[in-house]
Amino acid sequence: MPNRLILEQSQYLLQHANNPVDWYPWGDEPFEIARKENKPVLVSIGYAACHWCHVMEHESFENADIANYMNEHFVCIKVDREEHPDVDHMYMDAIQAISGSGGWPLNVFVTPNRLPFYGGTYFPPVRAYNRPSWRQLLERMVEIWYEQADQVVHQADQLKAHLENASKSLSVAAGGGLTKADIEQTFASLMTQADLEHGGFGSAPKFPGSMTLSFLLDYYYYTRNTHALNHVTKSLYDMGQGGIYDQVGGGFARYSTDRQWLAPHFEKMLYDNALLIRLYAEAYAVTGDEFLKRIALECIEFVERELKEPTGGYFCSLDADSEGVEGKFYTWSYEDILEIGGEHRDFLIQYFGIEPEGNWEHTNILHVAPRYQNAVLSDEQELILQSFKGRLFEIRKQRIRPLLDDKCILAWNALYNIALSKAGNHFSDAGLVERAEEHLNWMLDAFEAQNGFFHTKSGNVVKIPAKLDDYAYLVNALIQNSSATGNNIFINRALNILEFIIAQFSGESNYFYYSPQFMNDIPVRKTELHDGALPSSNAVMAENLWLLGRITENSVWISQAEQMIFGVMKSAVRNPYSYGYWCRLMQKKVRGERNIVVSGSDSAKALGELNKMHIPNMFCLKTPSEEILKAIFKNKFCSGNLSIFVCTETECLPPESDTGKVLQAIRNHN
Repeated sequence: MPNRLILEQSQYLLQHANNPVDWYPWGDEPFEIARKENKPVLVSIGYAACHWCHVMEHESFENADIANYMNEHFVCIKVDREEHPDVDHMYMDAIQAISGSGGWPLNVFVTPNRLPFYGGTYFPPVRAYNRPSWRQLLERMVEIWYEQADQVVHQADQLKAHLENASKSLSVAAGGGLTKADIEQTFASLMTQADLEHGGFGSAPKFPGSMTLSFLLDYYYYTRNTHALNHVTKSLYDMGQGGIYDQVGGGFARYSTDRQWLAPHFEKMLYDNALLIRLYAEAYAVTGDEFLKRIALECIEFVERELKEPTGGYFCSLDADSEGVEGKFYTWSYEDILEIGGEHRDFLIQYFGIEPEGNWEHTNILHVAPRYQNAVLSDEQELILQSFKGRLFEIRKQRIRPLLDDKCILAWNALYNIALSKAGNHFSDAGLVERAEEHLNWMLDAFEAQNGFFHTKSGNVVKIPAKLDDYAYLVNALIQNSSATGNNIFINRALNILEFIIAQFSGESNYFYYSPQFMNDIPVRKTELHDGALPSSNAVMAENLWLLGRITENSVWISQAEQMIFGVMKSAVRNPYSYGYWCRLMQKKVRGERNIVVSGSDSAKALGELNKMHIPNMFCLKTPSEEILKAIFKNKFCSGNLSIFVCTETECLPPESDTGKVLQAIRNHN
C-alpha cells in the first residue's frame, strides 16, 4: 500500500512511495507528531539520479522488518534535495561537522525542533566498510534518545551554534585592497592542484571544475599566460574524449570515478551541462578550435532532445541506472562492437578503447583511446566514426531508458539559459540567441508567483519559494540576454527582481542568506559563499550588483559588490578551486569593467561582432533611444552612423565606428 509520498510530484519521492516506511514529505506535520509522541525524527535526503540512494532504498527502506522498526521508533521524512536545497544545505553542513565528509543519501537524526544531533550518508544492511548496519544505527539512536536525552539536546545545541557561527564568520571575513599580485598568487595556488597529465584538478573522484577552468581562461585573456590556456584546453579535450562524455548521444555525466575521465558516475544533470556548454563556447571564442564548438553543440542537442519540457523549460536530470544497473544504458560488450562495427571493427575497437573483457566492470565505456587523442584522422575515418555512432545511437534508443527526473528548477534553467546566450554569441548563431530569449520569457511566466518566484515546476504544479540561487541566476540570465539580444526590457526586469532580493535575502553583513526571510522551516539560515556543483549564489549576486550598479550608476550596489569580493578574497586566494566564480570577479575587479554602448545604424551587427569575442570584463548594450536606462545611455543615442561608446571605471573613450579598433582599445586599457 502506498505511503503519503504517492501524492507528491517529485520523482525521487515517488520512487519511495511504495516503501513500507511510513514516509512524510517535508513540512510541519511530521515535526508536530514527533513532538506529541516524543520521538526522534529521521530526515533522509537524496535525489532521483542518485545511485547510492537507490542502493540504500533497495537494501533497507524496502525491507519490511527494518521499515517496521523505523515506523515504530521514528517519524520519518523523505526530502528531495533539489526541491529543498536549503534543508539539504543545513543538514549537510551539520553532518560534515560531525564526520568531516558528506554525500547522498544523507540520513540525519533530528529533534522535533528540527535540530540535527547525529547522522551520516549511506549505511549498509549489514556491518561493512567500517560502518554499522542501518539497523544497528537505528537501535543506537533509539537508545541515545531515551537514555541520554541531555546529551542529545547538548549535541543539537552545539551543532546549531556551529552552523550559526560558521555562517557569521564567513560573511564577515576581513578583506582589503585587491591587486594583480593577489591574482598571480591565486593562479599559482590553483596550478598546484592541476592534473597536468589528464587535465582538471586533483585525483579521483574528479569533477569538471567548470568555474575554476573559467578563471584560467580569463587569466589567459588578461595575461597571455599560455600555461593557463593549455590547461584549459587539455582539460576540455580530455573530458570531451573521455567516458565522462557520452560519445554516442552527447552530454556530460556528473563526475568521473577515476583520474583519467574514463568511468563516470553516469547520471546526467542539466546544471553540469549548462556550465560546460558555456565553458566550451568561451574556450572556442578564444581558440577557434572546432572540437570545442562541436562538444558544446552536441551537449545542446542532448539537452534539447533528452531534457526538454513540452511547454518550453528543461527537466533536471537522467538517472545513472537503468534496469537497476548503473551505466547499463550507455555501455557495450566487445561482441556488440564486433557485430555493429562490421568491416571497420578493428579500427573502431582501437579508437574507442574496447577490450574483450571490458574496460569497466566487464563491459565497455566508449572513449577515445590515448593513441588517437592527438591523432589527425582522415576524412574517411571521420565518416566511419559518424556512421558508427549513428548506428549505436539507433540501437541504444531501443534499450530501457534511465529514469527522467521531470521537474524543472528555476536556478538550473537559468544556468542553461545563460549557456544558450553565450553559445549563441560566441558561435554567431542567431537561432541559439532566439532560443535563449524564448526560454527566458518562459521562465518569467512559468515560475512567477504573486510575490516573487517559485523554485520548482512539475507538470502544471509550481511550488516552494525560490532560493537565492534561483534569483541570482535568473537576474544574471536577464542581464546576459539583454546584451545578447539588445532587448533592454530584460535589464528593467532584472532591476525589479534585484530590489526584491535585497529586501528578502539581505543578511547582517554585505552577503545574502540562501533562503528568504519569510521562510522559517529551518532553524538556521545559511550564507552560501563557496562554489559547489553550482556557482556560489553570493558570487553571482556580487556580479549582478556590479553590472547593474554600473548600468544605473548606483554607487551603493557597486560598493556592496566590491565589499563582497574583498570579504572572500583571502579565502579565494588560499583555496581557488572552491571559489572559482569569485576568482573570476576578482580578476574583473583588478582589471576594471568595460561598458560598451552600441548605437546607430548597423548596431545589431556591431553588437554581435563584439559579443562573439570572449572578453571577460566587457559588457555590451544596444540603445534604441535615450528614454530607457538613462544613466548608461545618457548622450549615447544616435540615429545616424554607427557609434560605439567605451566607458571604463574612470573615463569614457571617444566614440568609434570600427569594432576592431574598439577591441584594441579595450585590450590597451587592460
